[in-house]
Amino acid sequence: MNLAQSSGNFTSCADCNIRNRAVCATCDAEELSRLEDIKYYRSFDAGQQIMFQGDEMHFVASVVTGAAKLSRTLPDGRIQMLGLLLPSDFIGRPGREHVAYDVEAIQDVTLCCFRRKPFEALIEVTPHIGQRLLVMSLDELEVAREWMMLLGRKTAREKISCLLSLIGRRTASLHHKRVSDGLSFEMPMSREAMGEYLGLTIETVSRQMTALRKDGVIEMTGSRTITIPDLTVLMAETGDDTDGGVLY
Repeated sequence: MNLAQSSGNFTSCADCNIRNRAVCATCDAEELSRLEDIKYYRSFDAGQQIMFQGDEMHFVASVVTGAAKLSRTLPDGRIQMLGLLLPSDFIGRPGREHVAYDVEAIQDVTLCCFRRKPFEALIEVTPHIGQRLLVMSLDELEVAREWMMLLGRKTAREKISCLLSLIGRRTASLHHKRVSDGLSFEMPMSREAMGEYLGLTIETVSRQMTALRKDGVIEMTGSRTITIPDLTVLMAETGDDTDGGVLY
């Protein structure tokens, strides 16, 4: 694990690539300055544990680059993946002393971190941060409800299409790209992790990804680079009659 007070281009909140989506999105200049005073950066290699379930929560953080997964291990050793953390997502919960889930980097990850207690104190005097956290929490709740529907009722093809559309749209939003121009992104999850998240076997994931490629819904370069030529075509495969729901 690498720890740094400033790392590469990650030095100014105003220049940050997640500035318009993260917990600081609605902060004014004075509030940003207060965040600058208490923040630091940490980087984790793919496969490295960021937090362990049950440990004391020393910090909270926003994902700046990369991706991580939330999971919980049952007493008999079974592991269930519970969430996917992408750039701008928030890790940790102010007001909670212990970590509720395992958090593991599935790509190389950079976090913008805040010591938990100073951050909790800052929320008391900067309403914009607390309000933004509330909105993000409500969005996360809505996504969780949609994911319950996906896991319980949708077919394997629909599940994978939903996941690809979510990651594709999040990537486009982060880089201010129009989805009408087509989407291309590096898939942050292995086939095994996709299966773990969606409740599918790795063989089913591979078959469905191949089928989507053969049908022209997606294009693949290597094992991880995904191109979505037409988002509306992919959305038609998700089993929804909307534009994809919440872009959390």
